[in-house]
Amino acid sequence: MSVTSASARTFRSLQRHRNFRLYFAGQSISISGTWVQNIAQAWLIVELTHSPVGSPLALGALAAFQFLPYTVLGLLGGPLVDRFDKRMTIVATQTTLMLSAAALAILSLSGRATVWEVFVLAAVGGAVQVVDMPARQSFVFEMVGRKELPNAVSLNASLFNLARAAGPAVAGVLIATVGVTLCFAINAVSFLAVIGSLLLMRTTELFTTEPDEERQGVLSSLGEGVSWVLHTPAAWLTCGLMLVVSTFAINFNVLLPVMATVTLRSGPVVFGILTACFGVGALVGALVTAAVGRPSWTLLLGGAAAFSVLLMALAPLHWVAACGAMLFVTGVAFTTYTSMSNATVQLAAPDRLRGRAMAFYGYIFTGVPAPLGGLLAGWLSSVGGTQLAFLVGGGVSLAAVGVAVGVRRGAVRLPRSWRASRAGAAAANGRATSASGRATPAPAMAASSITSDAK
Repeated sequence: MSVTSASARTFRSLQRHRNFRLYFAGQSISISGTWVQNIAQAWLIVELTHSPVGSPLALGALAAFQFLPYTVLGLLGGPLVDRFDKRMTIVATQTTLMLSAAALAILSLSGRATVWEVFVLAAVGGAVQVVDMPARQSFVFEMVGRKELPNAVSLNASLFNLARAAGPAVAGVLIATVGVTLCFAINAVSFLAVIGSLLLMRTTELFTTEPDEERQGVLSSLGEGVSWVLHTPAAWLTCGLMLVVSTFAINFNVLLPVMATVTLRSGPVVFGILTACFGVGALVGALVTAAVGRPSWTLLLGGAAAFSVLLMALAPLHWVAACGAMLFVTGVAFTTYTSMSNATVQLAAPDRLRGRAMAFYGYIFTGVPAPLGGLLAGWLSSVGGTQLAFLVGGGVSLAAVGVAVGVRRGAVRLPRSWRASRAGAAAANGRATSASGRATPAPAMAASSITSDAK
């Protein structure tokens, strides 16, 4: 009975919402294709640079090109998402990404692909993410509503990490047997699944939110969203910690190819295995957090601390089995932390600001850290191997968790203006409305002082 009850809690948003089931099925195919391409794209750079050490600097540059557009423009996506239909916005962005993957497949098939062409197509994908990322994240709310949001966020993370596990394993085999071209073609076709799922949804069953009625300019609208984050304690503490952790520690797209080729002296199959091990662990973490009723500071900060420590423990390992096992456990901690962070910001945000709130969160998670962190990880691994990169990333992240714990316990004093702003943030949350137009109370974790626990 307890097993049945746990299963029901874990998958309740899928059981109750047809639109989310459609989206979940479509995304399971599409994201798997994306991970196949991610691995193939990184390996194509290794092949094009003809580097026996995996060209860590070139891989760092790939990460920079991929995320630089989001770094420059990422915050502008929020105001745009809040003004348009999120479902059709995602259809448009996914179609564009499909065409980009097809172009990469054609270039690879021709045998004339260059490093700079790969960089440019990576930048195109990054530009699309400016709108796609906040649209997809905030659309989860419209599919399941406020009550089921934490569960849906965790299940969404489980889907992403299932793809992280399966995609690299498939990519490793494909690269070793037929090359990278088929990987890009598979990704292009996979986008049809999520596009189809979006078009098949029943719009009458969506928890639609009212668009921002104040027709502000984009910059003014952006400023309102940023101001809300900075004056909502749960939001700015969550985003501040994520900025540090993501910049210094979440650079696996750069470090795992180098670990496979340099540290472990292996090839694409081991690269795929390492990425899959992390993905399986992250999937387990996502399924565990899906059973949690609402966000918890204990899980958020505990997950971040565990992730940081495990990253440092990974540094000295030189055996494939040991690295795979450690990456599995690291993945569990990673998704526990990131799922709690995502749900915290989403639940704290008023409906009319949710797109902007998630754009800010996505910017903190990806826009700033990815190019800077990718280049930093590439440089550190070129100087001291992946050992140095993992040690620095884990150590800095653990220090940031310590500061966050100090803030929650009152050991680190906050600026007076931020402490005084709590009432204003609560008032902004109080303006949130449900699909029926009734006022929706802000969740305890979001609206309360960050020094009060909400489990």
